[in-house]
Amino acid sequence: MFRKLLIANRGEIALRVIRTARVLGIRSVAVFSEVDADAPHVWLADEAVPVGPAPAAESYLNAQALLAAARSTGAEALHPGYGFLSENAEFARAVEEAGLTFVGPAPATLEAVGEKTVARRRMQAAGVPVVPGSDGALQDAADALRVAREVGWPVLLKPAGGGGGKGMRRVDGPHELEREYAAAAREAEKGFANPTLYLERHLGRVRHLEVQILGTGGGVVALGVRECSIQRRHQKVIEETPSPVTAGRDRGAECHELAERLLEAARRAGEAVGYRNAGTVEFLLDATGRIHFIEVNARLQVEHPVTELVTGLDLVEAQLRIAAGESLPASFLRPDPRGWALEVRVCAEDPARGFLPATGIVRRLRLPSGPGLRWDGGIEDGSVVTAHYDSLLGKLCAWGPDRAAALARLVGGLAELRIEGVTTNVDFLARVLGDPAFCAGELHTGFVEERAESLLRPRPEAPELLAVAAVLGLEGGAAGNGGRHAAGASGFASAGAEVPSRWRSERPPFVWIR
Repeated sequence: MFRKLLIANRGEIALRVIRTARVLGIRSVAVFSEVDADAPHVWLADEAVPVGPAPAAESYLNAQALLAAARSTGAEALHPGYGFLSENAEFARAVEEAGLTFVGPAPATLEAVGEKTVARRRMQAAGVPVVPGSDGALQDAADALRVAREVGWPVLLKPAGGGGGKGMRRVDGPHELEREYAAAAREAEKGFANPTLYLERHLGRVRHLEVQILGTGGGVVALGVRECSIQRRHQKVIEETPSPVTAGRDRGAECHELAERLLEAARRAGEAVGYRNAGTVEFLLDATGRIHFIEVNARLQVEHPVTELVTGLDLVEAQLRIAAGESLPASFLRPDPRGWALEVRVCAEDPARGFLPATGIVRRLRLPSGPGLRWDGGIEDGSVVTAHYDSLLGKLCAWGPDRAAALARLVGGLAELRIEGVTTNVDFLARVLGDPAFCAGELHTGFVEERAESLLRPRPEAPELLAVAAVLGLEGGAAGNGGRHAAGASGFASAGAEVPSRWRSERPPFVWIR
């Protein structure tokens, strides 16, 4: 096993990796940008190295700075977490060329699944069903029009160089295609440095299902099915395992057959690219019961805790043992999942304003406790939430012997969670969990848009706060220059002074009165 590990990431995933490294007796090295100097992952690690200014391109995406940090501290391996450079084949190759172990798939595997049109062809050859669409990369809008007419409208334009829902565009007819093609290509260039697009038929109301896999070097193990259908802007916000359609009590044989199809397709997908380490194979389930491969996420997923809760396994431990060339214990090779687990992603964003990301300072953090609850977070009291990084603050998970029990625990835990100082999506998450259709397991990827009126309504201002704000002349009913947390003294005003217009700089949603 490694003696020292560098974690090339920040926030909750950096903390997650550090904790497992500590259990395994591995010394951890954190990296941090200028604005993250006081972040929790910095003080929890055994060592910490600055890697640049706040912008991710100059710090967490700066491959040379990350490699220099690894060399200077004597790290033997590098864990990329998720996001940033975690699925970048060139970075993985540079890590290996520097004499370090990359904790993830081989560079060749990252290339095979990272270019989505190549991945589609590999999956088709392996007998894994894919969504009807273009055989390869589109040449231009005219080529897209030709393919769309073949597969049928509506269609989705997707970036060939990346996934995760970013840069995806729905096109309902020929009159929209040229405009949407140009916009999608720009987004792909900006997000993945690759403007290449491909096209898939839009399948209508679908469920988003995925399978957690471990490539051990001797084969691919499938650890179970997760449901990720509750999304906003094509980004997951609630996940669970198993899925209501693979573990429903009223359709036992049918559910088992679907689960087996998904698990077998995921194993074939992993074997088709010689997959090694942890990864996820993602599918769509259409209204007829057919499954369609969409992509492989060649890294640890944000939602991995729900799989850990039902299997009792530590997926980061598995990653490290595989990367170190060790054999996995039998518990990883023959998983015995029990119960049900759900996760909500708690983000700094305003659902009532189109999920606009929010900034601010976490003035107070109160975490829930109780049987079956788990919090994976990257914030603490005083944490500064900036516009430079993803809006994810943490993940609240709950386990129970069945879905109803796990859901009840999650609802209770979410009611206890308090994050003051920055706008979050907690109220929105609570509304989703309480929706009768959600409780019944009637999920699909358009769930949030379909119920937008009830799920996204703004939270009413508390009358007493509005009255106090009017009397004191404060802006927005929040602590201002006369309050205990004065903006100038705390740096709160300066934290939001240079925030781009698409972000909201939030003051604390409470009033201090002397």
